[in-house]
Amino acid sequence: MSSIYPLVAALLANVIAQVLKPIVLYFRTKELDVHQCIACGGFPSSHSSTVTALTIAIGMNEGFDSALFAITCVFSFIVIYDAANVRYYAGRNIQLTKQLISDLETLKGLKFNDPIYHEKIKSVLGHKFIEILGGILLGILVSLSMYQLIH
Repeated sequence: MSSIYPLVAALLANVIAQVLKPIVLYFRTKELDVHQCIACGGFPSSHSSTVTALTIAIGMNEGFDSALFAITCVFSFIVIYDAANVRYYAGRNIQLTKQLISDLETLKGLKFNDPIYHEKIKSVLGHKFIEILGGILLGILVSLSMYQLIH
């Protein structure tokens, strides 16, 4: 089990994060949306929990001074940065584009008949800082808990 422990820890952290999303949303809004289990965005960040669990598990298995740990650390930083920033701004661009189309239709009387202008696109793609932090903490917790179970 210890040889696949990093993989199992990462996958388990991802599944737990995805299952927690509709539960957290329910406590915030009193609306149950099970589709949040497969959605991107939200609390906790499954991107952050997955790569953090992988990195901690590699550190526990291979040593925190190993080259493999260093590689997974860099990989984790890139994924977490992307989840927090790049994907967030992509979502903001979607929101801006939707607003521009609406404004042009309303103010200028233009009609955008091509279906692409009316396509339903999710505008929340990225994560807020607290969602990233929640994912990181979840990843650490899952990885350390699994380590205790197998050793």
